[in-house]
Amino acid sequence: MKIVLLGYMASGKSTIGRILAEKTQTPFIDLDEYIEEKERKTVSEIFEQKGEIYFRKQEHVYLKNLLEKEGDFVLSLGGGTPCYARNMEVLLSFNNAKSVYLKTSIHTIVNRLTNEKSQRPLVARLNKEELTEFVAKHLFERSYYYNQAQYKITIDDKNKDEIVEDLLSLS
Repeated sequence: MKIVLLGYMASGKSTIGRILAEKTQTPFIDLDEYIEEKERKTVSEIFEQKGEIYFRKQEHVYLKNLLEKEGDFVLSLGGGTPCYARNMEVLLSFNNAKSVYLKTSIHTIVNRLTNEKSQRPLVARLNKEELTEFVAKHLFERSYYYNQAQYKITIDDKNKDEIVEDLLSLS
């Protein structure tokens, strides 16, 4: 089974994905890292040099290629991946893939992003009020796509082990 984690930036997709992959002894793939490896550029460089439209097209191709591969794995999507190029439709069309929305409150995301601002160029210059507004707007826009996932796990009051246990219980 392929387990595909989706959700907003700082919802824990990569962290939880790595732990889940280790527990299930399956490979872990972070889609952004996979794209960086294939394109031999960081996501930021791709956006800068080739633009978002190019990135979103490549993201769609790589997502589809991964889902068509044989074997099990845990895949962490970028926060925007489900919202572009009919990616949710593609994801839901694969019977051997479970899509899971790691649902996180605005408050939790803002707290996490405040602590990670230096690694997040998109939000690095925002103060707390601007960050809260930014996250709330994006979550509102993206929730339509995120909520199409087959499973939803609210993670605000859970530790990593509890979230992984919830994911393991989906099978």
